Amino acid sequence: MRERTRTLLSHRHFQRFIIGVILINAVTLGLETFPTVLAEYGPLLTVVDHVALYIFTAELIAKLYVERAAFVRDPWNIFDTIIVAIAFAATNGGLSVLRALRILRVLRLLSVVPSLRRVVSALLRAMPGMSSIVVLLSLVLYVAAVMATKLYGQTAPDRFGSLPTSLFTLYQTMTGDDWGNIAKEVMSRHPTAWIFFTIFILVCTFVVLNLFLAVVVSAMDEENAEERAAIEDNTTHLMEDTRAHTRQLLDELAELRKEVAELRGLREAAPALSAAGGGTMAGAGGGAMAGAGGKKKARGKRSRSA
Repeated sequence: MRERTRTLLSHRHFQRFIIGVILINAVTLGLETFPTVLAEYGPLLTVVDHVALYIFTAELIAKLYVERAAFVRDPWNIFDTIIVAIAFAATNGGLSVLRALRILRVLRLLSVVPSLRRVVSALLRAMPGMSSIVVLLSLVLYVAAVMATKLYGQTAPDRFGSLPTSLFTLYQTMTGDDWGNIAKEVMSRHPTAWIFFTIFILVCTFVVLNLFLAVVVSAMDEENAEERAAIEDNTTHLMEDTRAHTRQLLDELAELRKEVAELRGLREAAPALSAAGGGTMAGAGGGAMAGAGGKKKARGKRSRSA
């Protein structure tokens, strides 16, 4: 029973069914945001929502039945369990915040679709390198904010009047949001301010932020390399098993041929053996008859002499 359940859970049609349920559930949750649709089809949307939640729960129970202790060692199973638990709390709760958390069920696509799992794994792998870049970016922002506050605080107090205000303004400049107007406002009294903004944008936008992309791409390359290595290892093991099985079949075939040859030799030798046995028996019978005749002649001679 457990093996049948395992086969069902891993079957591609079942995986597609779960993906379909997730997408349908996402659509129903989106339709609930339209007041007219909710007023007309509210009960139907609620039924679909509950059915999807029960399907997800049944899938988790089936996985727990199949994997047992290994269930808790898989991070994706823990992720699915948390999502379903939040969905149950959102369904039973009356708060609007809890009801809004039901949309988190769409995140189950991350654990169902293999390509999305690889992307998330690559992002998690890139976290250590990204943390170092975050520290570097924070240092650059802090140094630039202190400099901007001291240089342009009196010129543009709304932009650089204090350290928190300067941090927010420089973060806005780093994202490219309306940084031209910010620079023009400062350059009205400081014509050389363009040097500061140009260096800041070059360092933050074109250097530090691109480091994030480099780290993520490197992590995804490592993830793909490990996946290819795992596939190659599985292929190698499969080929070795196939070769060993083939050698075993060839050995068994050679033994069968040897036995067939022996049986054929015995079959061919059987008539010769039977012929040789018949000649021996005939010779023995003739000798016995000749001996009996000699004895009879000797008896006849004795009787005549007497």
